[in-house]
Amino acid sequence: MKINAEKKHFQDLNNEVRFAKDTEIMIDNCMGQRYIGSGMSGKRLTINGIPGNDLGSYLNGGTIRVNGNAQDATGDTMNEGEIIINGNSGDATGYAMRGGKIFVRHNAGYRAGIHMKAYQTHHPLLIIGGEAGSFLGEYQAGGTIIVLGLNSDKKAPVGSHCGTGMHGGRIYLRCEELPPDLPKQVQATPATPQDMAEIDVWLDEFCAVFGIDKKEVLSKGFFVLTPNTKNPYKSLYTFN
Repeated sequence: MKINAEKKHFQDLNNEVRFAKDTEIMIDNCMGQRYIGSGMSGKRLTINGIPGNDLGSYLNGGTIRVNGNAQDATGDTMNEGEIIINGNSGDATGYAMRGGKIFVRHNAGYRAGIHMKAYQTHHPLLIIGGEAGSFLGEYQAGGTIIVLGLNSDKKAPVGSHCGTGMHGGRIYLRCEELPPDLPKQVQATPATPQDMAEIDVWLDEFCAVFGIDKKEVLSKGFFVLTPNTKNPYKSLYTFN
């Protein structure tokens, strides 16, 4: 099924997607319409253009692929499924995501992975191929964030205050040097072979999706950021 989104109100577009009997849907000429795929499950969306805020919010399954950039809050509070951005993604990508995967080919804005959390079998994953803005993983409570810094000339491909308030989960940074302003509640160590083995399948998948040479990804070392065991935020949460 094909939908031409040109000049279409976001509510009309979302209703077409929601009530479509087809499970394979292509949206052409998307230009800022919000909430596409919100709460969706069991469908595959291909979006040509630039979807607006809250793409795939509360996603419960299925796949959304964007051939272009995405705006803010992609994957807000998503539970399952995949969101693939073949471009850049705006601020708060993966906000409070509780499961599923988000792959961003290039850069993400501020506060990517903020409030990300994990529970039982739900383990959210956010991979950013380029750089991430400030406050990456702010108040992260679970899941995994990986920033690869491909085509970046920065020693650390993240902005300031990375991991502020972090009390669970892991952040992998492919970089030469750690950010100079890591907060005290975060500890960072060079990735061990065991650390890399834990993300190997995900790196395979990311590289396959975007046609990236995995040898290039592994040509530079990784650091792993985890919460300090003395982190005062940790005691505020039941599940860690």
